[in-house]
Amino acid sequence: MPFLELTLQCTEAEQPRYARALEDVGALAVTMLDADADTGNEHAILEPGVGETPLWNSVVLTALFDAETDALALLAALDAFDGELDWTRAGFRSVEDQDWERAWMDQYVPLRFGARTWIVPWNLDVPDEAGADAAIIRLDPGLAFGSGTHPTTALCLQWLDALAAEGALDGRTVLDYGCGSGILALAALKLGAAHAVGVDNDPQALLASADNAERNAVGSALEVCLPAEAPQTTYPVVLANILASALDALAEVLAERVAPGGRIALSGILDGQEEELLRRYRPWFEQLAVTREGDWVRIDGVRR
Repeated sequence: MPFLELTLQCTEAEQPRYARALEDVGALAVTMLDADADTGNEHAILEPGVGETPLWNSVVLTALFDAETDALALLAALDAFDGELDWTRAGFRSVEDQDWERAWMDQYVPLRFGARTWIVPWNLDVPDEAGADAAIIRLDPGLAFGSGTHPTTALCLQWLDALAAEGALDGRTVLDYGCGSGILALAALKLGAAHAVGVDNDPQALLASADNAERNAVGSALEVCLPAEAPQTTYPVVLANILASALDALAEVLAERVAPGGRIALSGILDGQEEELLRRYRPWFEQLAVTREGDWVRIDGVRR
């Protein structure tokens, strides 16, 4: 069944009002993308920080309506709903229905991080080159977030893989703060950790993490919880792949969760934001190191 697609560019401040207007006039679905995504801007995809919903300065809203919807009548209804909205920036086109999840799956391939870590879609075979000692994490490629494709996640996976090569994960418990899909916690378990705790403020993320753990046969080794319910204990390994602002706000909380001599990795940091975070974390951590991938940065260190 074809659809009528309306595309509209707006500012971050306008986005909630525009989205409500589209839903109130019958949009079947409303999605949003960074307006700079087509220019190759690597800031286009962010994994949400704890307690945050990241948006972009300029947003492209896309809404789908029944194919028989009259475009002019739709604009009139939108204008009547909110006369302040600038519908002159709207564009229409007819789109054919398709299996959207299948379209995503067809573009997703196995990804390698470090020496042993592989993220492999459920619908594909493990590559022969992975080897017998590979740490294989199977994910549903229908879930676009937390798939390892973004540099922030890749930097953390590479760090975990390097820790495993040192034997620093063997039998340990790992804290994944802002766990999202649980990919980092799963990787730690597959690389030798005995137990992992995933913390996220989004209940849906906790469900996704728990489901992914079950699918990867490590369900009994992963504990998930909201921040307020997180165990008040210390861990030998802590990861926080969130946003720089959240890492700044949570510095004391995260530092308290790392055992003396324990390791921490902080990601979700844009190039240029690292100096302030290095100053923020230096009172608790030594051997702080910065690793870059594209426009993104990882900071890791050792608890004093």
